[in-house]
Amino acid sequence: MKKENSRRIFLKNLSLATFSALALSGCNMKKVDEFLQKNFRTLTKKEVDDLIKNLVIEYKEKYHKDFHLSAKPALEETLFGYALDLSRCIGCRRCVYACVKENNQSRNPQIHWIQVLQMEKEKGIDFAYSTVQYNPETVPDKDHFYVPIGCQQCRNPQCIKVCPAKATWQEPDGIVVIDYNWCIGCRYCMAACPYGARHFNWGEPNVPAEEINTEMHYLGNRPRMKGVVEKCTFCVQRTREGKYPACVEICPVGARKFGNLLDPESEVRYILANKRVLVLKQELNTQPKFYYFFGI
Repeated sequence: MKKENSRRIFLKNLSLATFSALALSGCNMKKVDEFLQKNFRTLTKKEVDDLIKNLVIEYKEKYHKDFHLSAKPALEETLFGYALDLSRCIGCRRCVYACVKENNQSRNPQIHWIQVLQMEKEKGIDFAYSTVQYNPETVPDKDHFYVPIGCQQCRNPQCIKVCPAKATWQEPDGIVVIDYNWCIGCRYCMAACPYGARHFNWGEPNVPAEEINTEMHYLGNRPRMKGVVEKCTFCVQRTREGKYPACVEICPVGARKFGNLLDPESEVRYILANKRVLVLKQELNTQPKFYYFFGI
């Protein structure tokens, strides 16, 4: 009993000390509440509802628009998977900028969740002979092919294992998400990811009010802050509403496919069963749910 009382007193004093430090630093009560906010996975439904309500008010005050912010949970009997046809991709990068627009990525400094690598046909898939800095007059270039890279939504994600704050986790539908309010910006996840799919906000993200997407998900495309890591979430704000990710919809050649891996009738399952399929860096046993294939 004495030990438990001592523990409670310690935690209480710690909280008071933290509160005092924040107050002395000039933080208002809103900032204090944000600092003390629990991890999203531990919040009750009422706490989630209150959190969403307050964020909508905050965003409206900042951007002068009406927002719809969802906290919709994972769909039942759903495991999202992605397939990309390397024989069709033309390297136009429309997917890159559709992703930026949909997911409220910073325009200045610029952040891209999708990187399109240009590779030499003679050398095949070889990262040592690839570049994202290609700029031909027209695409595709006859001597090259293109490999878009984003979060591979691994079944065995290394980024989750190294996060000391438990700010990132895998949802039941397979999407690896981040609670930005809990991210401490240590960038361990960036070092652990073998695909370079996580991106750090070195500066205050800038999204012009006239360009911001007002349809959001708490674990997806809501505005981020300086000093946190962000990444692709398979457009969780769209896919949990039965829509395709923005990059799938924008692709002019139909190279991108998306669906439920648990549905034997889905297009992704058909591709896995009938096409030549590969995953990047298979030897690392990250078990991506992002598959590359050759359709033609």
